[in-house]
Parts: sequence; structure tokens; C-alpha cells
Amino acid sequence: MEGLVAEPYVSNEEAERLGYWIISWLREELRKSGARGLIFGLSGGIDSAVVAGLAIRAAPGRSLGVIMPCHSQPQDIQDAELVARHFGLETLTVDLSGVYDNLLQLLQSSAGASWTREVDAIDAATERLALANLKPRLRMLTLYFYANLLHYLVVGTGNRSELAVGYFTKYGDSGVDLLPLGNLVKAQVRAVARWLHIPQSIIDKPPSAGLWPGQTDEKEMGITYAELDSYLLGRSLSPAVTERIQALMRRSEHKRRPAPICPLPPDH
Repeated sequence: MEGLVAEPYVSNEEAERLGYWIISWLREELRKSGARGLIFGLSGGIDSAVVAGLAIRAAPGRSLGVIMPCHSQPQDIQDAELVARHFGLETLTVDLSGVYDNLLQLLQSSAGASWTREVDAIDAATERLALANLKPRLRMLTLYFYANLLHYLVVGTGNRSELAVGYFTKYGDSGVDLLPLGNLVKAQVRAVARWLHIPQSIIDKPPSAGLWPGQTDEKEMGITYAELDSYLLGRSLSPAVTERIQALMRRSEHKRRPAPICPLPPDH
């Protein structure tokens, strides 16, 4: 098809080199921190599957995957369990659906009449995103609860492509101690997944944050991962796609920076 951008090629040798490098890095981060192990969310997607495969090699017997459905699709839970079985990974399952419902009810009832007036003035897409972002923030709280109890480090699943355009929830899935995939574009993540022999159904699954039924990363971003990866790797793209990516990067810059601290006045 005209204009179709192919996913950047990543050799098996490069995937193996990246995989061993990250495993070694995870081991060193554990050593430096004095933490006992690694904990991460297991969503049923390729990124969390790759993190699981790398973590269990870096810290065998001290890696914990937490499956946290929150009105999730049953297939996502099944895929997460498939990954756990594939790696022989210890897991916990914490269904956050009820917590989400109770929190939302509390937020709405506490706002009272002002909530009704404000929501009437908010477009549906904005409201849907606000509601959806509660889910990764609840997952962050859950992971840190267990991390504190076990003295583990929280490992994030974000990759370079997602981080570049802000495709993550601030203080949600970005609230982690380590980002082992943070310098890998999506094509490299797929290659490492193949090296880890992750089930093909997981590799081929359309990337999705599972925020609402039918939601996919590419549909929400308005670009493909092949286009985004190509841009980040310095390849030429159409002006329209380039502008779309740059606009996403500008709009999400605040997500990649620490919170600004007000400076003291000059005469202080």
C-alpha cells in the first residue's frame, strides 16, 4: 500500500545483545539499591511480557508479576496468565474493579451539584480519559504496596516509543523505579520478545493500554508504531506524520520532566 511505513528491522543478534544487556542492568540496579527483588504489572501485552521474561532471568525466584484487572477484557487476563505460565513466573491477581467503582462513586458524590454542572460542560473524550486514567494510578498504588512489603523495586513496562510521545499516564504507569525498555523502540521490544520465545499470540496482539473496550495504542495516538519508531531512529517520513509526532512530543513534554520548583526571589 502506498505510504505504508515498514517496521524497522532488528536482527536476532541485536535482540540477544539487548536482552542480555538489560538483564545485566537489572541485576546491577538490584545490587546498588539493596532491594530483594522485582515487581511489575502483568497486563497480557507484549511490553509487560518482555519485562517478565527479562526480570525472571535477572532475579529468578525474586520476581513477582501482579495481574490487576479493572473492568478489563477477559482475554487480557488470560494472556497475562499465559505469559506467567510460559516463564514459570509467580503472580498475584488483584481485581481493582470494585475499588475503581467505589472511588468513582466517592469522587462524583463528593463533588455534588458542581460535578453535574462541570461534567455537562466537558466533552465525552475528555471525561473518558479522566475516568480511564484512574485505572493505571490504582495499579501504581497496588504495585508500591507490595513493593514496600517485600522490599522489591517496581519495574515499569514503558518503551522509548511510548515515552517519546507521552503515551503513558502521569503518576500511573510512569510511577516506577526502573524502566528497562525505556531506550527500546517498539520494533526492538518485539525482537526481544521473539528472542525470549514469548507466545506468538502475545507478539501479534494489537498494542493496547486496555483503557476501554476496543481501545488501541495506534488508534489513540493517530500514528503507527512503525512510523513512530522510524521517526525516533532518524528515518524520513511524510510531513504530516512528522508534524503529528512532533505535536504529541510537545504536548506531553510535562510528563517527562520533574515537577517545576518555584525559584526563590533574587534578593532572598
